[in-house]
Amino acid sequence: MEPTRNNLKIGEWAFLVGIVLAVALAVFPGPHDFTTPGLVLGVLGLIVGLVNISSNETQPFLVASITLLLAGSAGLEVFPSLGWAISNILLNISQFVAPAAMIVALKTVLDIARKA
Repeated sequence: MEPTRNNLKIGEWAFLVGIVLAVALAVFPGPHDFTTPGLVLGVLGLIVGLVNISSNETQPFLVASITLLLAGSAGLEVFPSLGWAISNILLNISQFVAPAAMIVALKTVLDIARKA
């Protein structure tokens, strides 16, 4: 399914809100329940994966997703002053990007299977 203009607008907003929320939750940690931000980021990631990534953008998106997910698991807390913030930002972005990457990868596999 190629994104339409209306879907693209929803996807653009979901992407923007997801990134801003991922950074804000990392920089300004509060007394919020840990599962709630992860759930919100995951749902936004699903929306991005469903409506925002066209077939032309699949490969660059998946490569970028792999890079972000690897960076998120790199353990950057070794930098004393900024490590915790960078690590938390990457963790939140990973929670946002992983569902989108899963959806895009599944759509790609289905497209490949249809062409076979």
